Amino acid sequence: MVTLNSFLVLGAILFCIGLFGALSKRNAVAILMSIEIMLNAVNITLVGYSSAFMGHTHGERLTGQIFAIFIITVAAAEAAVALAMIIAIYRRRSTIDIGEINLMRW
Repeated sequence: MVTLNSFLVLGAILFCIGLFGALSKRNAVAILMSIEIMLNAVNITLVGYSSAFMGHTHGERLTGQIFAIFIITVAAAEAAVALAMIIAIYRRRSTIDIGEINLMRW
């Protein structure tokens, strides 16, 4: 049986990988993917807490999964908006390197 500690360790590892990627990458698409990894780490911990601490009926154990679905929906909308912004910046600047993009200087 998978314990709560397994969920928490996996969530922490994924969150640290995503945080490292978001802080160390210079490519906008790589930063966006790192943020998605961090959101998935939160989803894993929510599902773990839900299965460990919620009641024993099936409906009460779905709370973490319902929150995870909402987070996935928000992440999909965030990814669509961010990719649209990245494409617009690439068309104007011909680069998606964060260090070379200065939005104040059009």
